[in-house]
This record gives sequence, structure tokens and C-alpha cells, in this order.
Amino acid sequence: MSVAFTKEESAETASETLLPDRPISPHPNLVTEAGYKALQTQLAEAREAYEAAQRIDDVNEKRRQSAVPLRDVRYLTERLRTAQVMPDPTATDVVAFGSTVTFSRNDGRVQTYRIVGEDEADPKAGSISFVAPVARSLMGKAVGDVVVSGAQEIEILSIA
Repeated sequence: MSVAFTKEESAETASETLLPDRPISPHPNLVTEAGYKALQTQLAEAREAYEAAQRIDDVNEKRRQSAVPLRDVRYLTERLRTAQVMPDPTATDVVAFGSTVTFSRNDGRVQTYRIVGEDEADPKAGSISFVAPVARSLMGKAVGDVVVSGAQEIEILSIA
């Protein structure tokens, strides 16, 4: 019987709905307390989306709607399993994981970022990953220190 007359799709089409896993970073999975809670929330949302997709009657649509949440459940489960919740820094004398750093670049821009885990980093919202080049160059430095990141010189103005 032709595939056109069956509810099941061809193996080739079915394989298109099996998404590859999201890559897992080789770096330690450091997270803030807020980052850990965000991962838990994202996992709950992915599970809900997957369960909703499982209620779809059409087999083809069920596969399509399940693909992304299923991939996200696998990723988020692993990220929560390996998460190392880091306490907020107790001092502001040097830049550490969780610090909020204000610095000036040699082109005159002044920027402020909080250094957080990879999954919670959002530069537009003012946070960068601890493995980002600029964050790595700032870690362990103090107010007034000048570091080089890429082609830029960066001077630390404040640490909170």
C-alpha cells in the first residue's frame, strides 16, 4: 500500500522529526541559585509541552510536536543532573562567579555584566557566561585592573 493511504509516515519522514541532542558543554556546569531554578522551570515546561503533544491524535503531527520538547527534556535533565550551584560571592574585592562587573573599554563604552552559568547567560539582559572570553579575562581581577580581551583593553570600574 502506498504511504499516501496510511496514517504512518515513511521512515525517511519519521527520521526528520528525530532531532539530534543539544550539545552539552565540556565546561563545568556552574550555575547560580536563580539559574538552577530557571533550569527546573524550563524542564517542567518542556515536559508539559511533550505531554500535550502526546495527546494529539494524528501520528505525524504528534511526532512533529513532540520532537523539540523531547530533545529539551533530555538536555535539561542532564544539565540539572550535572549542575553545581555556586554561592553568591561574599566579597567584592575581586571578580568571581556571580559578580556583577562594570568596566570600560578603550573605545569608550562602559558595560555592566553579571558573570553566570552558560545556560543562564543573556548578554542583552546583562549577564555573560563565565566561559566567555571577556569573563575569563576579568575573573580574579580587582577594581582598577586593566586586562586585554581580544583587541580591547578593559578597565574594571566596579564589582558588586
